[in-house]
Amino acid sequence: MFLGLASACSPSPEKPLKLHYNQPAGFFEEALPLGNGTLGALVYGGPETDRISLNDISLWTGEPDRGPEHPDYGLVATLTPWDEISSWLPRVREALDREDYPKADELQRKLQGHNSEMYQPLGQLEITYPEGEITDYYRELDLATATATIRYKRNGKAFQAQYFVSAPDSVVVIQLNSEAPIEASIRLSSALPHQTKADKNALVSDGYTAWHVLQEGKTVKFYDPDRGIHYRTVVTCPQAEVKDSTLQLSGVKEALLVVANHTSYNGFDKDPVKEGREYKEASLRDAQAAAQKGWSRLQKDHLKDYQALFGRVSLDLGSTAPEIAALPTDEQLMRYADGETNPELEALYFQFGRYLLIACSRTEGIPANLQGLWNESMDPPWRCNYTTNINLEENYWAAEAAALPEMHQVLLGFVHNLSQTGARTAQAFYGVEEGWCQAHNSDPWAMTNPVGLGTGDPCWANWNTGGAWLSTHIWEHWLFTRNRQDLERDYPTLKGAAQFCLNILVKKDGELITSPSTSPENHYHNPDGYRGRTVYGATADLAIIRECLTDALGAAKELGDKDFATQLEAVLPRLRGYHIGQNGALQEWYYDWADWDPQHRHQSHLVGVYPGHQIAAGTPLADAAHHTLEIRGFETTGWSCGWRVNLYARLGDGENAYKMYRRLLRYVSPDKYQGTNYRSGGGTYPNLWDAHSPFQIDGNFGGCAGVIEMLVQSTPEEVIPLPALPQAWPSGHIRGIRTRTGQTVDLTWENGKVKKLITQ
Repeated sequence: MFLGLASACSPSPEKPLKLHYNQPAGFFEEALPLGNGTLGALVYGGPETDRISLNDISLWTGEPDRGPEHPDYGLVATLTPWDEISSWLPRVREALDREDYPKADELQRKLQGHNSEMYQPLGQLEITYPEGEITDYYRELDLATATATIRYKRNGKAFQAQYFVSAPDSVVVIQLNSEAPIEASIRLSSALPHQTKADKNALVSDGYTAWHVLQEGKTVKFYDPDRGIHYRTVVTCPQAEVKDSTLQLSGVKEALLVVANHTSYNGFDKDPVKEGREYKEASLRDAQAAAQKGWSRLQKDHLKDYQALFGRVSLDLGSTAPEIAALPTDEQLMRYADGETNPELEALYFQFGRYLLIACSRTEGIPANLQGLWNESMDPPWRCNYTTNINLEENYWAAEAAALPEMHQVLLGFVHNLSQTGARTAQAFYGVEEGWCQAHNSDPWAMTNPVGLGTGDPCWANWNTGGAWLSTHIWEHWLFTRNRQDLERDYPTLKGAAQFCLNILVKKDGELITSPSTSPENHYHNPDGYRGRTVYGATADLAIIRECLTDALGAAKELGDKDFATQLEAVLPRLRGYHIGQNGALQEWYYDWADWDPQHRHQSHLVGVYPGHQIAAGTPLADAAHHTLEIRGFETTGWSCGWRVNLYARLGDGENAYKMYRRLLRYVSPDKYQGTNYRSGGGTYPNLWDAHSPFQIDGNFGGCAGVIEMLVQSTPEEVIPLPALPQAWPSGHIRGIRTRTGQTVDLTWENGKVKKLITQ
């Protein structure tokens, strides 16, 4: 019985980086996320049933992408046969040459392939306690230690549970301590096909995912125990005894629970059964070793590993009134949405973004997905996949500047994988023999083809410059780290993306453009009244290509690839430039056509402002970009808020950047997350997760990057302090961030002016 709550957090002069609450989580969007980059745990902290959701970032449906042998070519009648796909490209171009846009949209569907696979939840760990009178409840997530803690009194006796996910030991760790003897039942479950057995003081669960998912009107999953990714989860507790497939605690005052999991996923090109990684013994070994190690050593090693990453950067934006800082985080968030001042909450949100990136991006070749690594649904929104027309890139905008290049390496490794499958896609879909491409979606199997099954809306399904955009992360990594060995490793991938761009460009009126082209997920309204998707020479395409070619040119010069540098230098000036429309905004389409939705969540034609580097503040093009943002407005989705914070900051408009940051932190109630109003549903859930809605993690990372962009910007030649400082942050400091000069920066400011700037 849940009777009372305590306001258990007193203000601290050290400004602790803690999310804290005075009640357990009732919804997914209230639970506390933990992770080591592979294993994820979501802590609800119920005093009667403590539910911990479990994830493994490598647990997906599917098998290696086999191109023409993909199962959908035998299941979906609307798919163009693999060997005929590229023959449709000239027909789309011919329709565009005739300005027949309805026909171009129709023909684009012939250039579509299969969809991505789906991220799956691992399971649920439940610790059930007897009913009792619960008082003085307190729940927190400490970002400084990556540890969740639950405290309360049961029938007047103190109880505490602590949780973390260890990277050094590859396990979820839970320590229970109680004044009164603990009576509890521990159960492990999963929605996947599985079998669980109890042995001594451990639960062992073996299961597998579907080897394919088809979404054609409805979702169909294909299961076969001899196919797909397999896994083993082990839960061990030395203080427990086995009873009826559960672990039972009785009469002890402390207990250590350890959860280990491994999957058979062994790389994007390896069959997870025939060539799978050894996972069963690995799970047993990790669980047993961690249990023998004990709480103190596990905690010590966890802190040493985690704090070496998280502790690199500190941020102070000012002090919050003590009576506000003492309130639970969700209440602070609601009051902030009503206009209350709370600089400590703003700094906490920034550091929460860094925390999340460490927690969900440490697995080779498997970057953070749409929900990082935290998913409870067997049919998650947008498959919880990689959406490359903004979302995957946004996940990593803060990685280098926020001093987490190790996390960025995971994305770069994934891009290498894409370059291999993307070469096959470039040839089959576009007839390009040199280079590689990536379309709208992907998954750990490095899927690269345009999606849609022959019936998808071309505005998203046929976009094909994801590889060019993702490859710009290679040059960014070089600028921030100046690691020549990494650049030499990554250059062939960047070059291949640039080569694809060169091969798809066509001539029109003396300029080079793309045809066909789309502006991600947006529609135009042409003079004939047609609501169209497919065009030629959309601004977003050319901005991404210009950025990719410019980066490839820089890398070619740095590494001495003179012939390719000469080729790029000849092409770049011929790319169609930016144009300003009659309304004063930056033109999104080749012609000065209106957007069907002027307040659309995407602003892809501004990619040259941010994260690109093509439009400088104070220029006519910058003014046009700024006017575009004014038209787009402030009501949008969470990830789009994050992007607009950065856009305003890059344009030197600190006040609107801050206004958008506050908009990003607008409270969203979890029980309304099923709503899918893409324009107005964005904000922040009680646990500080980004509300798209539903939950998408990219807004967290975009907001984190935006804070840095307001305080410090950089080029390869200089550091620019306080380029977009809002009046709300008159004094403060940020320390340990990285810049494109390859330096680390500590910045202190007072009364809106730089007091101290240290670069090293």
